[in-house]
Amino acid sequence: MRLIEKMRLVVATGNAHKLREIAEIFTEFEVVSQKEMGFNEEVEENGATFAENALIKARAASKALGCIALADDSGLCVDALNGAPGIFSARYCGYHGDDQANRNKLLEDMRGKENRTAHFNSAVALVYPDGRELVAEGQTYGKILEKETGEGGFGYDCLFFSDDLQKSFGLATAEEKNSVSHRFRSLQKLLKMWQEQEK
Repeated sequence: MRLIEKMRLVVATGNAHKLREIAEIFTEFEVVSQKEMGFNEEVEENGATFAENALIKARAASKALGCIALADDSGLCVDALNGAPGIFSARYCGYHGDDQANRNKLLEDMRGKENRTAHFNSAVALVYPDGRELVAEGQTYGKILEKETGEGGFGYDCLFFSDDLQKSFGLATAEEKNSVSHRFRSLQKLLKMWQEQEK
């Protein structure tokens, strides 16, 4: 790979948890939020898949700021609920931003269900001002617990028992979760794709 200056990644998110997770994984990059760069526009995520939504956000930030932008779209997919909440994970309860209400609805919808297998899915998109685009996806598998376990993480973490860690994401350290998370896996794939392109 040719020698280049440390790459700045503008992350198209207002989610501080995601930004921190990306920064902890992409340690060789300068990671900044789109808000820090002066882009605060609410972008409508009207894609039908995680990948489509990630591209929508990354394209908007890249176009507005004239720089390379990275966006993630991720969510929880529960087999017994036909993949729900899926792309609606952040607003499963009917509105955006209430993690507790989302967890309560999930527990209610899962009441009495024997099959509790689920996975988190992450799609990450890297969009260049010249129109080049890279997209990668990653998953982490487990099952839905019958009650909240642990206070770590965010979103549905305390309801997700990780097959890899053999414990709830809510009980995992940030390092443990990042080592097996869906976002870690999609970002690692994206990093390899970027390195191949830069050779």
